[in-house]
Amino acid sequence: MKTAVDKQVHYQKPKKKLRLSRILLHFALIVGSLVMAGPFIWMGLSSLKSFEQMFAIPPEFIPSPVMWSNFTDSLQAMPFGRAYWNSFYISTIVVVSQVVTCSMAAYAFAKLKFPGSKVLFIAFLATMMVPMQVTLIPLYLIMDGLGWVNTHLSIIVPNALFNAFGVFLLRQFMLGIPKEMEEAAVIDGANPAFIYLRIMVPLIKPALAAFGIFSFIGIWNNFIQPLTFLSDTDLFTVPLMLAMFKGLYVTQWPLLMAGATISVVPVLIVYFFAQRQIIEGIALTGVKG
Repeated sequence: MKTAVDKQVHYQKPKKKLRLSRILLHFALIVGSLVMAGPFIWMGLSSLKSFEQMFAIPPEFIPSPVMWSNFTDSLQAMPFGRAYWNSFYISTIVVVSQVVTCSMAAYAFAKLKFPGSKVLFIAFLATMMVPMQVTLIPLYLIMDGLGWVNTHLSIIVPNALFNAFGVFLLRQFMLGIPKEMEEAAVIDGANPAFIYLRIMVPLIKPALAAFGIFSFIGIWNNFIQPLTFLSDTDLFTVPLMLAMFKGLYVTQWPLLMAGATISVVPVLIVYFFAQRQIIEGIALTGVKG
């Protein structure tokens, strides 16, 4: 017969194993975080170095002296204020438009039954497998025919009206909402528009927030479309303005790193304050009845 001491020892062994596994898990997560944050740390440190320090052998990780003037020189060398405004208002318009259009399309695919809905949804998702570079030239010809080349409309309108990933994400979230809620609203005389605005939209707020953040980051970092459609410096966005630091023979790497550090600040702020919504929007599959 086991004594109380033997039982205590017996129950302590799993706890020790559990603690060891947690320590190993946290160690792996810390190492992975450092690996992922390594390029950002290097970018931030390089933005405070001189040109000679960046290419010193052996490498100098800590800048000495600290070149705070790189940030002011970077802002003065290029019209970054205008580029920031262009990226901000373009991203805002596109995000708001995508949230509206994608949520409406997701509601139609998830809750409204119409002929060919499944085939149309599969064809819609198939567009995600087509690289953007394939459609860039046809899109340029369309924008040129509309007279939108070298205007922000060539970046805003195509992105605002179509996002297959957003439709897929929101549709999967809506499929998890119980049908009973929709049926109860129909019995009370609600139409599809009322159900979408008053029932679906409030219930999918985590998914909308997550999608809006992903959309903002994608549009803010968009480079190839502004490079293709824009030619006037006053219309440049932040990623395109950063590319101006790269010259044919000489690249001002300290100024480029300083400008890149400034450009990621809005993205980091958005992610820092909305990381909970990102996790909820991706992890949750809907409302359980």
